[in-house]
Formats: sequence, C-alpha cells, structure tokens
Amino acid sequence: MSTSAKPCIICVAITGSLPGKADNPAVPITVAEQIESTQAAFEAGASICHAHVRDDAGRPSSDPDRFARLLEGLRRHCPGMIVQFSTGGRSGAGKTRGGMLPLRPDMASLSVGSNNFPTRVYENPPDLVDWLAGEMLTYDIKPEIEAFDLSHIFRAAEMARQGLLAGAPYVQFVMGVKNAMPADREVFDYYIRTVRRLLPMSEWCAAGIGRHQIEVNEWSVSMGGHARTGLEDNVRLDKTTLAPSNAALVERVVRLCERYERPVATAEQARGILGLRMPEVAA
Repeated sequence: MSTSAKPCIICVAITGSLPGKADNPAVPITVAEQIESTQAAFEAGASICHAHVRDDAGRPSSDPDRFARLLEGLRRHCPGMIVQFSTGGRSGAGKTRGGMLPLRPDMASLSVGSNNFPTRVYENPPDLVDWLAGEMLTYDIKPEIEAFDLSHIFRAAEMARQGLLAGAPYVQFVMGVKNAMPADREVFDYYIRTVRRLLPMSEWCAAGIGRHQIEVNEWSVSMGGHARTGLEDNVRLDKTTLAPSNAALVERVVRLCERYERPVATAEQARGILGLRMPEVAA
C-alpha cells in the first residue's frame, strides 16, 4: 500500500501520569472526565486511547477498579475504539504496574528498557519487562513497544524472536523527553530503517513531547507511519503551547493527514491493521 493510501491510526494520550490540572484545566482527571474527553477525541478521528488513571486527589494510580470503570465507559461511548492501558512506572512500582492487565484491554504499553527522564531514571529491569510481556500474552493483549532509545528496538526484535510478543509488533518512537532521545529528524529516519530491517512485519508510530509534538506528528504522517497526540504529551514540558482539549490535538493531526493525502483510520480499520478483534460490550 502506498504511503498516501495507507490509513493513519491516530492515538490520543488523554491524561498522563504527571500532575496536570493546575497547568491546564482541559486535562481530564476523573474517570467521567476521561470518558467525555476521549469520546470527543474519538469523534474527531482518534482510534486508539492511551490511558493512565488518577486517584481522588489527582495523583497517578494503579487502581484496577478505576481502570475497569474507564474501560467499561470507553467501550460503551466509543464503540470499537482501541483501549490501550499504560504500564508506565509513575503509576506504581514493580508488578503493580500490570495489575490492570487481567481486565483485558486491547493493548498496553510496554517499555522494554530503562532510560533517563528529566529528574529520574525510568527503570524497566529485564525481569519486570519479561513479566509484563508474559501477562500480555496470557490475557491476549497487544503490546505497544515504547522505544525511548535505539537499543529498545533491538530488544523488541529479540523478544519477538523469543516468542514473548504475540503477532506483529507495534513500535512507538518516543522523542523529545529531556535526557532521553531528542526529536532529531536523522535519528527518526534511522529508527524507521531499523524497524523495517529488524521487524519488517511491524507497524510503527511516533510521539513527540512538548513543543516537538506537532513536528513529530508531521514526520510520522508524511512517512507513512501512525501518530500519537494528546494532552499527556503536549502538557508535560511545553506549558506555552497548551491545547484546549484532546479533540483539538486530534483535529490537528487530521489536518496533517489531509495535507499528505492520508485517510484517517477508522476504529475498524485500525483494528484490521493491528490484528485486533472487536471487543465484546456488555448490554
């Protein structure tokens, strides 16, 4: 399929795991707010929701009950949308990071190596990575490989050879985090070549943090990949370009798709591209 004809999957990262309400009132915190914000983003063109949850005080949480209520609401109000839960380190420690996986979301993020963040080390030790990957296999959850470093692509390829990743991998390049991989176009292009060489059957996506969000969105759309946007990435480092809503950021990527003559993937198309079944929704 040519780049121009290939539907572009838009992922919206709705909340994040850092305090956000004080920086931007548009950041959805409660489960009800998250459902409402995601529905607007879904209607604007997003087909994947990447989600963290917060407690009553707005702090990062790993509470499976909150994830369960969010999953139920998203499946009811955003029919067919791919729900991707974060297993990131800010929401818990060790295996608590995967405590929501028995809920069987469609996807979950999987960081396969450690790296520096602005003020700390984002620790992803091999035994925890292997355990999270095993849980995703057990519950038929497709991992999204979050590559903060080139070595993470090589690790994902090794895990695929070992049978630790089911199906064709989905790899996301994360660029622009302070002290990690910068948003550099030559590195971005090398990432694409490396994924195509090591994981030729995979699909890829990219996320730019802060002021880099829009430029990385454009790189992805123009090169035939998929794009991640949303207040999680937009708010984190660049308080001068805060967006009014998740839907507004999705609409910005939709305009890029129009510019590069890429159709925006529907939820059904996104599921087909990623090899995901439609979910069962309770009556």
